[in-house]
Amino acid sequence: MKRIIKRIKTGGLILALSMMTAVVLAGCGKDDAPVGQNVNLNDGSDKKMLVVYFSRTGEQYGVGNINEGNTAIVAKMIAEKTGADLFEIVPENDYPYTYSELTDVAKKEQKDNARPAYTGTVPDLSQYSAVFIGAPVWWGDWPMICYTFFEKNADGLSGKTLIPFATHAGSGLSGFDKKLAGACPNSTIGTGLAFVGADAQKDRDKVKESVSDWLAGFGY
Repeated sequence: MKRIIKRIKTGGLILALSMMTAVVLAGCGKDDAPVGQNVNLNDGSDKKMLVVYFSRTGEQYGVGNINEGNTAIVAKMIAEKTGADLFEIVPENDYPYTYSELTDVAKKEQKDNARPAYTGTVPDLSQYSAVFIGAPVWWGDWPMICYTFFEKNADGLSGKTLIPFATHAGSGLSGFDKKLAGACPNSTIGTGLAFVGADAQKDRDKVKESVSDWLAGFGY
């Protein structure tokens, strides 16, 4: 089969992915995994929720140097709207500041199926009924550090409603929901949403409206 190569801008990284690769999901994804369920999270039962996110500052595609990551901005909007707690996945070793160097590191991590370490203590996940999980799209997949989080906290995430969100520069959700279902097969995967990263920097009102519309599907 002839490989058709197209350039995709995603999560601050310009990608060259084959359509064949896009169909065969990377990481732990399963094409038949159940995804996209809306669950009422605001039913008056005093459920607690958590927003987990990985984000990055520095030089980003389309917006220049930023002091607050695109995904961090969206994560805080979700927490504000839902009253959820926040946990940031902070890498033990900082990623490069420049765009080109980050691209090289992200490609290598994915090629090696790496599991970069992160710092900090994850809250007791048993107290949460639902967890929103977000990150920028890197090379058509979750950043490898997110798989570190999924695997280290597999027991705590099991049985919960997990809701993915992504920031990107043209690729959309990139199968985050199916890959999350593959990594956490005993959880319910809620309907995910993707946000254009540049909008988080340049048009926050637009992003906030999208967040509100999306969360309405979960009872907010």
